[in-house]
Amino acid sequence: MNGNSHPWYQQIGAWARELGFSDIGVSGVDLSSAEPYLLQWLAQGFHGDLDYMERHGLKRARPAELVPGTVSVITARMPYLPRRTAPGWQARELARLDDPAEGVVSLYARGRDYHKVVRARLQKLCDRIETLVGPFGYRVFSDSAPVLEKELASRSGLGWRGKHSMVLSRDAGSMFFLGEIFVDFALEPTDPVSAHCGTCTACIDICPTGAIVAPGVVDARRCISYLTIEYHGAIPEALRPLMGNHIYGCDDCQTICPWNKYAQTSELPDFDERAPLVGRRLVELFAWDEATFLKLTEGGPVRRINHERWLRNIAVALGNALRDADAEQAGELRAALLSRADHESALVREHVAWALAQRP
Repeated sequence: MNGNSHPWYQQIGAWARELGFSDIGVSGVDLSSAEPYLLQWLAQGFHGDLDYMERHGLKRARPAELVPGTVSVITARMPYLPRRTAPGWQARELARLDDPAEGVVSLYARGRDYHKVVRARLQKLCDRIETLVGPFGYRVFSDSAPVLEKELASRSGLGWRGKHSMVLSRDAGSMFFLGEIFVDFALEPTDPVSAHCGTCTACIDICPTGAIVAPGVVDARRCISYLTIEYHGAIPEALRPLMGNHIYGCDDCQTICPWNKYAQTSELPDFDERAPLVGRRLVELFAWDEATFLKLTEGGPVRRINHERWLRNIAVALGNALRDADAEQAGELRAALLSRADHESALVREHVAWALAQRP
């Protein structure tokens, strides 16, 4: 935990660890130095179709405007590697990419929806803080509002901004969620830490679509996580062959990062892997009807994309698998695709047609 001499801070940190957080920090609310970068990133269109980012504008960099009365921000990180994750997990995850017939779901999305878990535990932390300081004004966030989470985390010493743009820590890698509590009382800010990426460019080099356009700068329009989760339309044809077997999110830039050999496992059962999403064949996942999809993704983040985009994403992966499959496997893949060729969704039909064309 970062150093802060205030006794309140030490107690808050102890409570946070009891609730499953691995570290906390404190940031002030003046993020004005981050505003030029934010405006430039938006001006370049790197946010893609995430129009809310443009609508919120500089409110993202002004906590006291988002929540009037905010004086300090308590930041927290919560590891999400499943409890039973064994050493060597990075090599095993990278090996999944070499099996084109397996559907790969991002590690963070294999358990419960983190939005609910992190916010609920931040709320419990606030309840405990109230017993210490009395009633106070606050609001909790976890990827749930126009908040510059990474900026706040890096300013408060939870890590530095890696070249993949995510927050990195020497003792925790980057496999953690971020959360914030905007509070109306003053705490001394904790010190930021220095960056330790050095000359390493592993995350930039491995990105399948070239989405990391400069160190620390991601063009969401090319990012597989954005394309498979946030984007509602037809995935650009030029990017489809580059997506491999990713069907929900992409961990490549994190999985390859040397610092993630220090990634911590969660103490919470919430992030344990749910079997239907791990090690499953594309053909099997593509066969889920909407009722099955809703049942097997209940309570998890994958539910966010709905059944239509689930089929869209898997169709792309099936097309990529079909391209180099042997004759027997190709027949199985084609049969799966043909079963959805007349799907009621034009979006699904388009991606199925593309996939079938990968091996006429």
